[in-house]
Amino acid sequence: MEQHQNGEPFVYISRRQEDTETLAAWLANAAVPGTVIGLDGDLGAGKTAFSQFFAKHLGVKGIVNSPTFTIIKEYEGRLPFYHMDVYRVSLEEAEDLGLDEYFYGSGVSLVEWSQIVEELLPKLHLHLYIETAGETERKITVQGFGEPYEEWCRSLKQNGVFTE
Repeated sequence: MEQHQNGEPFVYISRRQEDTETLAAWLANAAVPGTVIGLDGDLGAGKTAFSQFFAKHLGVKGIVNSPTFTIIKEYEGRLPFYHMDVYRVSLEEAEDLGLDEYFYGSGVSLVEWSQIVEELLPKLHLHLYIETAGETERKITVQGFGEPYEEWCRSLKQNGVFTE
């Protein structure tokens, strides 16, 4: 079995919502079938806002809101978009949801509170951690786990998107 190294984490400073949208747009444009993004952070840090920007740039029409009680919401865009919020489920319950069908399917999976189901995530995925750093400022730590996600991080840094 091939070993995959974890990529070096990069820090992106978002001073306003437009900065967060810039990062979300770049990632949505890079997304391909089977893309998996784990999204964690404090309550109110901006996970759902990031998800909404990501969906917008993936071509999803209409309102995207947190699927807290439905757990998984499916949307149509350039690729199918699977927005998950596993905050209210246990690992055991998550195992019964059939997440693999989404993760290895033809769409893009974005999992809010992904640390809860970390062991169910594919080995190859992108992880974002959003922290409040001021009234409008957010610190977003982005880490790629395997290719292509490590390459995405390198490309973001080379293109000046990261402000580490």
